[in-house]
Amino acid sequence: MSKKVFELLLFLILFVFTSAAQQRPNIVVIYADDLGYGDLSCYGATKIKTNNIDKLAANGIRFTNAHATSATCTPSRFSIITGTYAWRKQGTGIAPGNASLIIPVDKITLPSILKKAGYATAIIGKWHLGLGSAGGPDWNGEIKPGPNELGFDYSFILPATVDRVPCVYVENHHVASLDPADPITVNYNEKVGDWPTGKEYPELLKLRPSHGHDQTIINGISRIGFMTGGKAALWNDDDIADKLIEKSTAFISSNKAKPFFLMLTTHDVHVPRTPHDRFKNKSGLGTRGDVILQLDATVGQIQKVLDSLGIADNTMIIFSSDNGPVVDDGYADSAVIKLNGHTPSGPLRGGKYSAFDAGTRVPFIVKWTKGIKAGKTSNALFSQVDLISCFAALTGQQLAADEAGDSFNALDVLLGKSDKSRNYVIEHANSLSVIKGRWKYIEPNNGPAINKQVNIELGNLPKAQLYDLSEDISEKSNLAEKHPDIVKALAALLQKVKDNPQTRGMKTE
Repeated sequence: MSKKVFELLLFLILFVFTSAAQQRPNIVVIYADDLGYGDLSCYGATKIKTNNIDKLAANGIRFTNAHATSATCTPSRFSIITGTYAWRKQGTGIAPGNASLIIPVDKITLPSILKKAGYATAIIGKWHLGLGSAGGPDWNGEIKPGPNELGFDYSFILPATVDRVPCVYVENHHVASLDPADPITVNYNEKVGDWPTGKEYPELLKLRPSHGHDQTIINGISRIGFMTGGKAALWNDDDIADKLIEKSTAFISSNKAKPFFLMLTTHDVHVPRTPHDRFKNKSGLGTRGDVILQLDATVGQIQKVLDSLGIADNTMIIFSSDNGPVVDDGYADSAVIKLNGHTPSGPLRGGKYSAFDAGTRVPFIVKWTKGIKAGKTSNALFSQVDLISCFAALTGQQLAADEAGDSFNALDVLLGKSDKSRNYVIEHANSLSVIKGRWKYIEPNNGPAINKQVNIELGNLPKAQLYDLSEDISEKSNLAEKHPDIVKALAALLQKVKDNPQTRGMKTE
């Protein structure tokens, strides 16, 4: 074979490989925090207008029966990344800011399945899944294991929630902009250093707590936990959304010529709510409404970047939330009195922390111009835990029998090619629930009926609950006594799910 023929063949091989790679869609998952089913105008909100998210829905699929796996953030994030229900593993409750990594590094994950398919991968935004090995992270040294050990090529994260210390960004394996001469100390049991706390010096606060959140003051806001040091690395609360857009733009731009996966996990609309000046007092619903507008603008900015680079049509954007809404979650920001008739849960009952559907039924929108017909509404039952199997199928991969064991391939539903619902969905709060067809069963639980701090019904009841969601989406009429056969069947299904280490491959009929 001559040199010219060899070079031509090599060129053709590379061309075919590159062309095939470019046909696979880029994937951007925008994962909001504490956003409710009724918080968006495309889901029925009338007191606020979310133009960019509405446009996303109009150009893609809007799901009306999609669910996060849990009613709080850490477990729902665990499940979406691992394809496994968090309640199966101890230590997956709401993590403190100095927790060690709770996801095993030797298991398949959402980013690793895409990395295996040749995608560049990144997570930018809230993490809240722990960092470091046993004992927690070394904030002044190399912070690992973390996102980079789970399949993300690049990470720029808020370690936990913004109301928890340390209030710094972690970029890959190090605290960003840390001055070694000013080391960070974090403690969740006792005060460290001499930085003032909200409890000691409330007069220093620009945003006061309504319950808890009275420990170390950072930027005029008292947080959960104690911290000292790292002044040069502290974030500016008002600029967090812009910083995440900046980092996301840089990642997208540097990987525009090859398939990429970006998981943009926004801080909005979690407390403390500190909108940038561009959004302050713009919603008419107080700071909670203002940060919903800020979130909407974030979606618009990401779409604008994709458009400017000419890659929007072959980018799949998935927009959703980690759990349902909460209005007063620890700061006196007047969110309750400024609701002005807005209903964050829409027609649903409960909210964050709740076994009722507002805890886990969340907005879920998918847009991919090249692969999805625009303007569709899907009523199919769908769970975020299935995304890892969907992405495996999208990239032509087969999960092993013991990988992502609670994740089912629902790619045709995700792409709008089928309306066939998931056989059942498991919801997780204090109680476990199962939705199958029109019926929802909540197992008995002796916990409190209401979280009085946040004023949310938790869905706990010492006896079984059964709701016909086709007729009673607000879960007002408990039909358990009228349909004991259905209760018995769903309770048996839930017990079988509990007893099996995974559900994919489990017979349910």
